[in-house]
Amino acid sequence: MNWFNNSQKTDKATDEALLKRYRDSGDLAVLAELFKPYSSMVYYVCLRYLQDGEQSKDAVMQIFEELISKVNKQEIKQFASWLYVLSRNYCLMQLRSAKKMQYTTIDDFMELPIDLHQDVENKEKQLTALELCMEKLPPAQKQSINLFFMNEKCYKEITEITGYTLNDVKSYIQNGKRNLKICIEKNGER
Repeated sequence: MNWFNNSQKTDKATDEALLKRYRDSGDLAVLAELFKPYSSMVYYVCLRYLQDGEQSKDAVMQIFEELISKVNKQEIKQFASWLYVLSRNYCLMQLRSAKKMQYTTIDDFMELPIDLHQDVENKEKQLTALELCMEKLPPAQKQSINLFFMNEKCYKEITEITGYTLNDVKSYIQNGKRNLKICIEKNGER
């Protein structure tokens, strides 16, 4: 099937009819018929965000697969607008995921007075200071910092693990970073 052929024109009534037919039957051919006229739009949205043609083509297929479950779970008033938002959000999640996959250290996120180019003895002192200061953090900050930096969890994953709200998690991480920096500087353990 050629996904990028937009010779068909659709309107809101046609989209609604196809959507209802898919929800009633679960027939993937109906969903494909609904999706096909918008596949080029989805591709170009993905290309805009992902900046890679092959990755964008893959994203179009992944977004179609997401439709299989998502159209049954959400109220859709205007399919084209809803699909645009779904595509954009998919791409943003891909970009976040790719960024998360890059190897980072706590030093990349924090402006701690730790110089990794120092001699081994000084590095050892600084890492020991960091560990001691971590122990001084309030439990919520310590847990959030550990999950975010050491276990490389995203905010959403931390909220699921801890039960904290998203705003609380962001606050705990921000305040924890600040408290670590202050503690290390205050103790003169540079």
